[in-house]
Amino acid sequence: MTADHPFAQYIRILGKGPKMWRDMTFEEAKGAMTMVLEGKVEPLQLGAFLLLLRRKGETGEELGGMVAAARDQFLDKDARFPVDFDWPSYADRHRQQPWFILAAILLADQGYKILMHGIAGYSDGYAPTRPALAMFGIRQESSLSAAAAAFEAENLVYVGLEHFCPAVQSLFELRPLLGVRTAVNTFGRDLNPFRAPYQLQGVFHPPYKPLHLDTMRHLGQPNSIIFKGGGGEVQRNPMKPVQVDALVAGQAEIQEWPEMTEQSVYKWREEDLSPRQLVLMWQGYLDLPVPELAIIGTLAFALKMVTPELTILAAENRARDIWQVRDKRRFK
Repeated sequence: MTADHPFAQYIRILGKGPKMWRDMTFEEAKGAMTMVLEGKVEPLQLGAFLLLLRRKGETGEELGGMVAAARDQFLDKDARFPVDFDWPSYADRHRQQPWFILAAILLADQGYKILMHGIAGYSDGYAPTRPALAMFGIRQESSLSAAAAAFEAENLVYVGLEHFCPAVQSLFELRPLLGVRTAVNTFGRDLNPFRAPYQLQGVFHPPYKPLHLDTMRHLGQPNSIIFKGGGGEVQRNPMKPVQVDALVAGQAEIQEWPEMTEQSVYKWREEDLSPRQLVLMWQGYLDLPVPELAIIGTLAFALKMVTPELTILAAENRARDIWQVRDKRRFK
């Protein structure tokens, strides 16, 4: 009789009968994802594992273990730089402008080092992150080592997932085959390659907020905010109250941020998606009050993270001041 494949133990944990399956421990999830990323599983096993996990619903402990496994697969395991903020950008279908890039630039202008990382996303009919970064001359590096070197001169640097963890990137490419997103779409946002002490998370589905928070706790992340972000990115919707799940010096708390405007209608998905629009906004040629508040509000989240004693109103006012005094002629 043929012996069970070594990976079968993990499928068995998730796939037993209704009263016999269970969640994986941190170490089990790490072990399973290590085998996946090292190519030691059969395609049938990989599909079964990812879909069973999705059907069950991931736990923070499981996602934390998967992040730990992914970090062990980084191409530049020893690349380090003391960045301040980790800014993931993993939504693949931007149906609205990535105004958050302007907030990131403003934050970098305050002297903070920010690593932005993510996937390419779809382009036809969408507004992905990378072309928008290029409009502002933001360095897009081909490795974590190159990103670390770039931080000697820059405060905001981007690196694509395919350049520092192609094994995880390959899992993102399974979505068209499986027809649904999988755990990789969740834990990919939590990789934090340089272990920045402050991490921003914008998620598309609010139920994922406490899941990310629990993942951060299992990874020992000291400071993090997770909120429902525009298009699944780190971008605040100023027209609605925002409930933020936060870690502040390792302690979990809920922050209630009120809406920033009485305007209740803005058609995000009817925006001109040309990346040039972002430059025009920076230059002051566009009169778009709601996106302007989205930029200010997103920046305010980051400012309150680094200065927790700021009130919400004070953080927003400081962000507004930073926006208003920007050098409008800086970008051409």
